[in-house]
Amino acid sequence: MTTYLRPALVLLGVFSLLTGAAYPLAVTGVAQAMFPSQANGSAVVRSGTVVGSSLIGQSFMSDRYFHGRPSATSAPDPKDPSKTVDSPYNAANSTGSNLGPSSAALKTAVAERVAALGGGAQPAELVTASGSGLDPDISPRGAEVQIARVAKARGLSDERLRLLVQAQTEPRLLGVLGEPRVNVLALNLALDRLAP
Repeated sequence: MTTYLRPALVLLGVFSLLTGAAYPLAVTGVAQAMFPSQANGSAVVRSGTVVGSSLIGQSFMSDRYFHGRPSATSAPDPKDPSKTVDSPYNAANSTGSNLGPSSAALKTAVAERVAALGGGAQPAELVTASGSGLDPDISPRGAEVQIARVAKARGLSDERLRLLVQAQTEPRLLGVLGEPRVNVLALNLALDRLAP
């Protein structure tokens, strides 16, 4: 029996060290050396303070800021852990709402969001939550429909904000992949630099 047990235990130990320690340390070391920003969560730092991540959306509720895509993420209810409560942009619980097109709750939520934006046709990403609940970007159109509100709240001209949105618009990757997009955190940070 020991002739079978000893090699099995040796292999368990060797592979535990290789896959449980050596490989993760090597991957972490390479990531830190080659892609330090991405390896550390793509943190956005201003004046020595982390203000967010370029990859994870966050909630901006003030009229003085551009708003991102609604988030349907949740968290355990502190009063009853068997239930959940809304927790927008909760990176620990990335998920969509899983509400289908026939859902009355979805129709109500979309109608409320459209009304909050002034009614009429609105860009889809401003009235529907994403699949991850963490989208950091909106379309240039999603930013443009918010210009009048932000300009009024900050006392700036619409044209000045339109130029800011254009400057913050990222093109398609390699010219063909994806769609033009605006990172909401980067746009709002640029807005604060423009008019604190």
